[in-house]
Amino acid sequence: MALRGWRVFLPVMVWLAACAPGGRAPSAAPGARPLAVVATTSIVGDVVRQIGGEEVQVTVLLPVGADPHAFEPSPQDVARVAEADVIFAVGAGLEVFLEPLLKNAGGKALHVELAEGIPLRPFEAIAGSHQEEGEGSDHGHAHEGPWDPHVWLDPLNVITWTHTIEATLSRLDPARSDRYRRNAEAYRAQLRELDAWIREQVAQIPPENRKLVTEHQVFGYFAHRYGFEQVGTILPGVTTTAQPSPQELAALEEAIRALGVKAIFVSSTVDPILARRVAEDTGTRLVRLYVDSLGEPGSEADSYIGMMRTNVRRIVEALR
Repeated sequence: MALRGWRVFLPVMVWLAACAPGGRAPSAAPGARPLAVVATTSIVGDVVRQIGGEEVQVTVLLPVGADPHAFEPSPQDVARVAEADVIFAVGAGLEVFLEPLLKNAGGKALHVELAEGIPLRPFEAIAGSHQEEGEGSDHGHAHEGPWDPHVWLDPLNVITWTHTIEATLSRLDPARSDRYRRNAEAYRAQLRELDAWIREQVAQIPPENRKLVTEHQVFGYFAHRYGFEQVGTILPGVTTTAQPSPQELAALEEAIRALGVKAIFVSSTVDPILARRVAEDTGTRLVRLYVDSLGEPGSEADSYIGMMRTNVRRIVEALR
C-alpha cells in the first residue's frame, strides 16, 4: 500500500524515524509542556488520550462522523502536522490522504502506524464485493493486499496499539514514562474486560444467525475474533467510494434471502440510502453502527470502549 514505506517499527521506531523519508526524529523530551500529538481518527485519538492523559495535547484530523476513505485535509491540518511531535495513524492503507499530507507539512514529527505488529487480514471475496481473481484467500506473506485496515474492531488489537503508544510517548518524554506505563496498564485491563464482555454478549446469538452484511468490508477482525461470518457488502471494493452495479445489488439481495440474514449494518460515516433500499427489498432490518468514527461528545459512543459496547448491544439485539 502507499503508506507502507512510512511505517515505523518497534522497538527501535524512534531511532528509525531519524532516517525516515521526509522527517527526522524529534529532539529531546519537551520538558514540562505537553507533547503535541496528532491522531488521524477520533478512535486513535481516544486511545492516545487514555495513555497520555494530561501529559499530551491531542489533535484529531478527522472530525467526528467523517469517512476516512474520503477525507481531504485542510491547510489547517497541514499546519497541525507541521507542529506536531508525533503523528499516530492506523496505517494498513486506511489513511490514503496521509502520505501527501506529511510531504506538504514537513516538520519534525515522528510518524507511527499502529497496525504495525498486528497480523493483517486480506479483504475476503463475499457477496456484493468485487475483487480480482486470487484476492482474499491467502493469509500468508505472499498476499500483496489490499489489507483490511479496521483492526480496532478486535479489542485485542487495540491492546497492541497501547504498547506502541506507551513506548512512543515514553521515548519522546522519558520523564513521564511511569505515568504512561500506569495509564497503559490500567487501560489494557479495561480492554481485556471489554473482550470478555463481548464474548458473553455474543453467546446470546444463535450460531446460525451470526451473519454480517455491511455497507463495505469492515468487520473482518471482529468476525474472526467472535465467531461471525461476513456474507455480503453493499459497496464493492475496499473503500466507501465505489458504487455497486445493479447486478451486484441483485446478487447481494439474493444472498440475503437465501441465507436468512436478519439485519444489515451500516456505519455512521456512510450515507445509508443504498443499504436502506436493500433492506426494504429484502425485508431486512437496517442497523446503524459506529465503525470509523466515535459518536458525538456526550453520546454513548464517545469513547472507544463505549463505541464497542454500543455496537455489540445493537448487533446482539438485531441478530439474537
